[in-house]
Amino acid sequence: MTTRILIVRTSSLGDLVHMLPAISDIARHVPDASIDWLAEESFAEIPSWHPAVREVIPVAHRRWRKHWWAADTRRERAALRATLGARRYDVVLDMQALMKSIWLVRQARGVRHGLDWKSAREPLASLFYDVRHRVEFWQPAIVRQRTLAAAAFGYAPEGPPDFGLRALTDGVAIEPAALIMPSASRDDKLWPDADWRQVFDDLQGRGLALRLLAGNEAEQARARELIRGRADATVLPRMGLRQVADQLARARIMVGLDSGLTHLSAGLSRPTIGIYKASTPVRTPLQGPAYTASLGERGQAPDAGRVRAAIAEALDEARADPPRADSPAPVDGA
Repeated sequence: MTTRILIVRTSSLGDLVHMLPAISDIARHVPDASIDWLAEESFAEIPSWHPAVREVIPVAHRRWRKHWWAADTRRERAALRATLGARRYDVVLDMQALMKSIWLVRQARGVRHGLDWKSAREPLASLFYDVRHRVEFWQPAIVRQRTLAAAAFGYAPEGPPDFGLRALTDGVAIEPAALIMPSASRDDKLWPDADWRQVFDDLQGRGLALRLLAGNEAEQARARELIRGRADATVLPRMGLRQVADQLARARIMVGLDSGLTHLSAGLSRPTIGIYKASTPVRTPLQGPAYTASLGERGQAPDAGRVRAAIAEALDEARADPPRADSPAPVDGA
């Protein structure tokens, strides 16, 4: 008998990546699970990469809130409400526990599960669930998501996190290049240029080309300045998520600020080093099958020497421990 499940986790990029191992767990432990996922339209590709996700239902909350009462917005919201109202789920699982996710949960038909008052980031959200679950707050996001899913479906999470992204990595040839993410959504996350240049010297001294990711024009300009005068260093054009994922999957190593793309790199089984300066890695450390290092702390950025030591460790470990045939088995689609 099919168990119809709706996952509510709309954003952000890194948070959706952190969700993927919980989806693998559900697919492994819940017979005949049919999983739909409500996700913000700009990140909807990420759930679609997981083979156990049947359908991604896009939400445009970030766009809608700018013109909430505009005719087009009202029409799109009505269409979403009709889509959700026409379906009956066995479990509606809110993995976000925010008031902005509750308005989606309330439109869905099914038994509503979520975090309890002491576990939710916004405790008021817990009042709208039929079933509430206790999950310790100060632990890694991936662990919290896996624990909540396990509580909702009555199993114990086990083994390392499986992101279900093999379709993006199987058969991909690794190139002699380092992917760099020097940009961030806030200036207080940025790392000093002098430290970046030391890291670039190290990577290029190991024979790796530099490929920098950047988004808007300001980020592009800053990235170009960082590599000015360097041979075999490129600022990549702005790309879609799948194109970025393809670049990450081919990279020898990734070094980046605490960003969703850095977490995606770890999920794609690439050696990944994250630089934390304005956030804590306690709740969002890098996790993945390959080497990861989450360096720094809120208000305490790591210096270039620490990052370079992690690069050496990552590359040495990758050489000594090539991918094994006994890595976790793929999760089949529902």
